[in-house]
Amino acid sequence: MDDVNADVKNRLQTDRPHSARVWNYLLGGKDNYPVDSEVGDVILSTFPEFAAVARLQRAFLARSVRFLAAEAGIRQFLDIGTGLPTADNTHEVAQRIAPESRIVYVDNDPLVLAHARALLTSSPEGACAYISEDVRNPGRILAEAANTLDLSRPVGLTLLGIMGQLSDEERPGEVVAELLDALPAGSYLALSDGIDTNAALNAAVTAYNAQSANTYHLRSPEAIAGYFTGLDVVDPGVVATSAWRPDDMQPVEDAADVAYCGVARKG
Repeated sequence: MDDVNADVKNRLQTDRPHSARVWNYLLGGKDNYPVDSEVGDVILSTFPEFAAVARLQRAFLARSVRFLAAEAGIRQFLDIGTGLPTADNTHEVAQRIAPESRIVYVDNDPLVLAHARALLTSSPEGACAYISEDVRNPGRILAEAANTLDLSRPVGLTLLGIMGQLSDEERPGEVVAELLDALPAGSYLALSDGIDTNAALNAAVTAYNAQSANTYHLRSPEAIAGYFTGLDVVDPGVVATSAWRPDDMQPVEDAADVAYCGVARKG
């Protein structure tokens, strides 16, 4: 039993901060360890708006999934880089609109998957599945996702804040392309990531990378737009997260525009 506990502890890497747990702390959650909150506080001391930016990113998830389910008619979702469960998770947004929606969540943090299996319960008409895998392995993700999703029918692929965890040497654009190539026409990509135009955010990410088990890589707005090459980008295009179809009923928080996002259809 001690060996099992040691293995779990080693996989959780509780001695080093992890992006999903730091993000959870910044969103006001409790599913994190002291090492995560310590780094979260360093980030906030360097870039105090980061918590508001995290909430804006989460709000984009809800708006983009709502668009995909309500306007685009998508009934299958592949959510890679799930993060720890919070309010308005992908399946909750989609299944409020279409209870028959099927969702596959993917993450490589064992704590995320443990919480997901316990907390993310599908509607009776739909389905939720969970894959423990890294975005760097798109082939394995797609093979496992096919157990729940019909990959001959359109899929909504969400990559929110995850491609920044790949370095340029890991060719994130090729990873996105490989995932999309396996999906049929009529599928959609929803993607967001941090941009490198704010000096305070750049400093905060540098501080995070110095201590974290996994590094994050900010990119230019043009690089974020490059992920959508060859796709039909829906209005308003690839824009700051706060500018993507803002909800009139939910005032946008006052925070620096340090993340870009977009939604696009595969023709």
